[in-house]
Amino acid sequence: MLLAILFPFISFMMRGKFIIGLVCLFLQCTLIGWLPAAIWAVSSYNKEITEKRTDKILEAIKNNKQ
Repeated sequence: MLLAILFPFISFMMRGKFIIGLVCLFLQCTLIGWLPAAIWAVSSYNKEITEKRTDKILEAIKNNKQ
């Protein structure tokens, strides 16, 4: 989470989203764009965690029905 705030483009790159990381880096190059880039990276990180948790729950439900 701290990495997503301080270095948003690296957060995207580490998760395999290279093109989005480059767009984020371009946005970060401006002083005004740093805050939106950090918010975007944190939001994306939280969404990814939520999706993984949801997939795990759905898989557990699917396995219980069988």
